[in-house]
Amino acid sequence: MNIDSALVRELAELLAETGLSEIEVEDGDRKIRVSRQLVQQMAAQYAVGAPAMPMAAAPVAEPVAAAPAAEAALAAAPVDAVKSPMVGTVYLAPEPGAADFISVGKAVKEGDVLLIVEAMKVMNQITAPKSGTVTAILVDNQQPVEFDQPLVVIG
Repeated sequence: MNIDSALVRELAELLAETGLSEIEVEDGDRKIRVSRQLVQQMAAQYAVGAPAMPMAAAPVAEPVAAAPAAEAALAAAPVDAVKSPMVGTVYLAPEPGAADFISVGKAVKEGDVLLIVEAMKVMNQITAPKSGTVTAILVDNQQPVEFDQPLVVIG
């Protein structure tokens, strides 16, 4: 198999420009996938309170207006909540019909998968920035989320 290094470099640059963590292209029998561990870097920054690195938000087909209850929940969310590193759709389980990754009261270790945020057909695993117990899940399955929206609280 001949690897087109120029295409791989171009895809890597596209990841950096858009803030995506993974991209895959297919042309006939050839398939190239480039990924990076952006989510863990972001989670580590939230854990130590460092400012988030700038990212381009994924485009949304239609604007989503937050309901008054959702706005109140965002305002009341704990400061140390694990936040979404991108705009997308939350999935609490690895696939339809499977058990959720986490539940309130479950103990998690640093690096455990909490949920998935799908952005532009890419499934981005959101991992625990620290060990602890899940004290709150602030989103529902298949809910659209915004950049920096609180998702989960680990106590």
